[in-house]
Amino acid sequence: MFEGAHTALVTPFNDKGMIDPDAFRALIDQQFENGIKGIVPCGTTGESSTLSTEEHHLVIEMAVKQTRKRGLVIAGTGSNSTREAIDLTQAAEKAGADAALLVTPYYNKPSQEGLYQHYKAIALSTDLPLMLYSIPGRCHIQIDVETCVRLATDCPNIKAIKEAGGVTERVRQLRAALPAAFEILSGDDALTVDFMKEGAVGVVSVAGNLIPGPMADLTRSMLEKRVGEAEAIHSNYAPLFNAFLKIDTNPVPIKAALGLAGVCRPKLRLPMVEMSAEKVEELREALVAVGLL
Repeated sequence: MFEGAHTALVTPFNDKGMIDPDAFRALIDQQFENGIKGIVPCGTTGESSTLSTEEHHLVIEMAVKQTRKRGLVIAGTGSNSTREAIDLTQAAEKAGADAALLVTPYYNKPSQEGLYQHYKAIALSTDLPLMLYSIPGRCHIQIDVETCVRLATDCPNIKAIKEAGGVTERVRQLRAALPAAFEILSGDDALTVDFMKEGAVGVVSVAGNLIPGPMADLTRSMLEKRVGEAEAIHSNYAPLFNAFLKIDTNPVPIKAALGLAGVCRPKLRLPMVEMSAEKVEELREALVAVGLL
């Protein structure tokens, strides 16, 4: 279901800090015109934690309407409150989303049993296919392999995991333990090729906001066993991947890059702030290096 490249969309804001619907719709069109398999509105790259509930619903509704069945809409509906995650997931299902992405609860630091109960409760509340999202660098906990196996066994609509722990061995462990039909996706552009060599089937990409075509080509090449072609694409865009990782916290660099490329304004919502002029220049150099400016 989730093979290929999916873009974790930014949420464009105007100069007053409000959602920019025109820029958002244009961004979605650009994705599907360049071969992206699906989009993730209201994920963490979309600054979901700064959106009101009404805005969250609006963004997903706009995404479904603009996509027009050209690909998957995987709604970001995670929260550190199980009740809120259930409400958001049910609203996304009602809006016509194809699936939901659920980030590991942050700050609370639940036990593995707490994680299991959290995800099981959400799974029982919806018919949507669900993708777990493990990102210990942000949430300070990961979904253990054994917990993933329990969830895959007990919850038929939990279909996949976005793995953003940055460790290739972890993908190998997940692939060995989970049913063959359970899909693993990279949560890190720079590790997509390595993760797919170990059994991942695609990526939920930040860079796809800016380079949807190359990310679609990279994953397609890996799925078709044209590893050399995928590695060449990776090598070409490695300076960009590294810049996004090192210059500032996501989604600050990708929004700055989209601003430099004229796709949308680089506006963020507090507590995120725009990059310094020095960092913008460093990012500009990375964009020039890969031929985007």
